[in-house]
Amino acid sequence: MGSVIIRRAGIEDLEVLLQWRMEVLQNVFALPGKPSEELQKANLDYYQKALADGGHFAVFAEGNGNIVGCGGVCFYQEMPSPDNPSGWCGYLMNIYTRAAVRGQGIGTKIVRALLDETARRGIHKVYLETTDQARSLYERIGFTEMKGYLMIPD
Repeated sequence: MGSVIIRRAGIEDLEVLLQWRMEVLQNVFALPGKPSEELQKANLDYYQKALADGGHFAVFAEGNGNIVGCGGVCFYQEMPSPDNPSGWCGYLMNIYTRAAVRGQGIGTKIVRALLDETARRGIHKVYLETTDQARSLYERIGFTEMKGYLMIPD
């Protein structure tokens, strides 16, 4: 693929961010068609607010003049605790590379750029959800399984 650069995606990239988000949702959730207009609108509203107020940081991976991957981190605050006195956390999401360029280290570059931003903000409690296919990528970077968490399914 050649050289891949990671660049911050801002509010000026709103349309492209939304297109990539829809691609991620279609592929990760194996949707039979396009995500609903309601879901697209909800994501647009999210990006408009969170990019403007700093609650979301997004990146694109670009190679040969084309976007080949993306990723983002949502910032939120939980109650402060001994392991996180500030209460600030990062939640990595929407990390995705197109199938044709997987296995070339692009996902690792995306995740490292997002972790650099969390560190820059002094945030060291970072979570993510993964697919079985991507688990080894995150484990190589240092993520470990979280024990003791439960959730209510839909």
